[in-house]
Amino acid sequence: MAHQDPSSHYFTSQGLRLHYADWGNDDAPLLLLIHGSRDHCRSWDWTARLLRKDWHVITPDLRGHGNSAWSPDGDYDRPTLVDDLEQLIFHFGNKPVTIIAHSLGGNVSLRYAGLLPHMVNKLVAIEGLGHAPKMLADRMAIPLAEHWRRWLTARRAAAERHPKHYATVDEAVKRMRAANTSLSEERAQHLTHHGIQRNEDGSWSWKFDSKIYVFPFLDIPLEVLHGLWGAITCPTLLLCGDHSSASNPLTDGRIRHFGQNANVVEIENAGHWVHHDQFDRFMKEILSFI
Repeated sequence: MAHQDPSSHYFTSQGLRLHYADWGNDDAPLLLLIHGSRDHCRSWDWTARLLRKDWHVITPDLRGHGNSAWSPDGDYDRPTLVDDLEQLIFHFGNKPVTIIAHSLGGNVSLRYAGLLPHMVNKLVAIEGLGHAPKMLADRMAIPLAEHWRRWLTARRAAAERHPKHYATVDEAVKRMRAANTSLSEERAQHLTHHGIQRNEDGSWSWKFDSKIYVFPFLDIPLEVLHGLWGAITCPTLLLCGDHSSASNPLTDGRIRHFGQNANVVEIENAGHWVHHDQFDRFMKEILSFI
């Protein structure tokens, strides 16, 4: 039972067919595990296998990722992804859920929890706050019109970009490990196996849409985002890695935007993928929290 794979299912959001993996145990409380950018739902397999006994674990593929459909207009903006999350929760009866989410998934989940605080029982966001304050300040110093021009250029470049083809799966695994040097061979093999698809010519390419690289030129104002963080009422755990380029919310001051129920834990010898880099320590924090 411990190594049984999940079943695959689909739901519809804004006309797109989106995929999720269901780990069973329907009568248990609902737990959503939400991946980050250029990732997929099976990235959570190790976590799901340890939690499936006590939880009804659902791991969605975000639009443009994994086995979910690509957005025909390249829309991967945060409000759209929040809408998809709201639709997934509605799909499961619109009852309060517990969420563990990484990076982009954490960013989206924090916004959802601030918009609809009564719908989230507990929330773990792994490096999900977005750009560090210094990087954000540099970005905000650039006029909006310039961001818009860069966005237009990036959208055209993404439309013209052809997916990278790998002659063998092993080549794709090597690329995975080059991008994530702390990954073990086993994890790299697993993540690659579920993250690639075979092309008509026999080569292999990543499943995600290259348009997700195009960062939105316009987002909600920073004060509104901070207001959403402050509106979160559920116990919230913010996890970060001490080797990550994303700064610690305690030291950069962003924790002040959250309520008294939020705590920060920094994991030693971990980068952006905390749940892969230091899995045992990660699970210890998760089991203690939820």
